[in-house]
Order: sequence, then C-alpha cells, then structure tokens
Amino acid sequence: MPTILIADDHPLFRAALRAAATAAVADATIVEAADLATALAKLEAEPDMDLALLDLHMPDSRGLTGLAAVRAQYPGVAVLVVSAHDDAAVVRRALDHGAAGFIPKSTPPDEIGAAIRNVLACGSWIPPRLSAAVKTTRSNPQDAAMAARLMSLSAQQFRVLGLLAEGRLNKQIADALGIGERTVKAHVSAIFEKLGVRNRTQAGVLLRQLDLGEPWRE
Repeated sequence: MPTILIADDHPLFRAALRAAATAAVADATIVEAADLATALAKLEAEPDMDLALLDLHMPDSRGLTGLAAVRAQYPGVAVLVVSAHDDAAVVRRALDHGAAGFIPKSTPPDEIGAAIRNVLACGSWIPPRLSAAVKTTRSNPQDAAMAARLMSLSAQQFRVLGLLAEGRLNKQIADALGIGERTVKAHVSAIFEKLGVRNRTQAGVLLRQLDLGEPWRE
C-alpha cells in the first residue's frame, strides 16, 4: 500500500491532487502539507514514504530549493514536481535536480493519475505536450554539478546550509537544530568543502541559484 505526500500551499489544489491520487491508486495512504517545513516533518515521520507531490512555490520554498532539500535529506522518496511553470527549461532543471517527473498545474486529472502510477512503478513522467521540447532542451552543466554537490550533503548538513542562507549565526543554527556550536562549525566546514565555496556568502549565493522566479514572470 503506497504512501503519498501532497505538499502544496493551496487547499483547493491539494484537494484536486488528492482526488487524482485516490482515483489512480485506490489503496494509497495520503498525507498533506501546506509548506516545506511540514512536508519535511512528514517525511521524517514516515521514512517509508513512496512518493511526494511537491509544489515548487510554497511560503517557505522557492524554485528548486524544496526539491533539493527533499532529494538531499530523503533520497529514497520519489518526487513529482508540481508547478504553475510549464516551460521546458524549468522541467529540464527539475529533472536534473532529481525529480522523477513534472506536473504542470494545468494538467487534467487523468494525466496526473498516469504520472502518479508511472512514478510509483519506478518510471518517470513529463507532460506529453512538453515531451519533445524537454528532450531537446540541453542540461546546464552547472545545474548537474550543483545537483551532485547538494546530493553529497548529509541531511543535517543541508539543514545547516538552509539556515546559513538565511544569515543565521552558528549559535542561532545550534539553537535551531538542538546541536552544539562545535558540531555546527564542523558541518559548516564540510559544507564549504563539498560545495566548493569559501564562505557563507558564496554558499547562500549557490543556494539562491535554485530560485526560478514567480511563474507568471516566466
């Protein structure tokens, strides 16, 4: 019996995704989250989660940041990205950062169901209307390299990176994560080495490269 996480800040769209998932996989257990923090907490509580339907734009998650967080901290969970973006270049970036598929919010329910079934069967899915364009869109070598570096971080290191990007000091990070400052310093040193950056500013800039801008501005 598969377990599916639906993470989207719009209640109506969460309901639509739930309906499509229930129709596609009748025996699925479905849990919901309205922001990235709750989604990560649900994944922590359900280590055997099979699939996450992840909106790219939530209050505490912009662009590919949420996808990178899930892939780094819970690499065993397949992720179907959900977005108002429907540009082939955005789909390509999401796939390069580890998404198993991509669902534009304009996708009809039967196609959402097909996407869910395909990914649960260890396949992948992109919208048929975007398939040709995505296949001819070249991956950005910088994206591929960044994805590999982010995936090399441990779950705790990714949490530290996120707080670094917010401008938190070591003591604030230690308090937020319930760990010692010495441990934070060790994580920060490891993060710099794995990401190939020299300081906090560069680490924050790297993470902000995952931003896609608002969908309506694309």
